[in-house]
Amino acid sequence: MAERLEGSCRCGAVRFAVESHTPYPYQLCYCSICRKTAGGGGFAINLMGDAATLEVRGRDALEIYRAEIADGEGHCRTGSGERNFCGRCASALWLFDPHWPELVHPFASAIDTPLPKPPSKVHLMLRFKAPWVVPEIGPDDEMAQDYPKLSIEEWHRARGLWID
Repeated sequence: MAERLEGSCRCGAVRFAVESHTPYPYQLCYCSICRKTAGGGGFAINLMGDAATLEVRGRDALEIYRAEIADGEGHCRTGSGERNFCGRCASALWLFDPHWPELVHPFASAIDTPLPKPPSKVHLMLRFKAPWVVPEIGPDDEMAQDYPKLSIEEWHRARGLWID
């Protein structure tokens, strides 16, 4: 059975719960969007949950941010990812993308229930890291200049960490 994750914003205006088969906070994203909107050491850690199970209290405090994304030629487009955050305290809560309506990606920093320690980490979007950030790369960690080879589901399944 999937694990129930419960989370909240800093001020308590928003509380949420979601069922997750992939509760290991193993991805560290260094892109400028995650770094600037979610903070925390220059990176954000995303989990994956079943969007159909998302329960939210305090929806009236929620705000959504869609980032502008530049292509290689400097043209910008609005990304489809909806970064949900508390409009009162600005805590980053979860990302939802209509391209994958069955999924929601809570930020590990917003989860209040204990999360398991991952056996290794994946450092992604390293080409976007801030110059002051010195990633702590473990002996079994993977590094990706852009996106990693395995999805969140594939990573958990490959290590026997998928929770049914």
